[in-house]
Amino acid sequence: MPITTEALKQDLDQLNHEQLQKVSEYIDFLKFRDRQHRRVVLDPVQLATMFAEFAEEDRALAEVGMGDYAAMLTQEDQL
Repeated sequence: MPITTEALKQDLDQLNHEQLQKVSEYIDFLKFRDRQHRRVVLDPVQLATMFAEFAEEDRALAEVGMGDYAAMLTQEDQL
């Protein structure tokens, strides 16, 4: 027998409060499970391209910060 929205509505109309609560919880579970299945899958090729695109900038920023880091190390050694 095919499931129809109308048949489900009729079944819901006959449930008591406790049963409706359980149905509501199950619907929430189904929505949660559906969201879990729609997670974004990262493409390794796209990630590699993005990494390569920003690698030089990351290296430059790291080098800029090294001067400050070395100064802080020297300062700690003097304490």
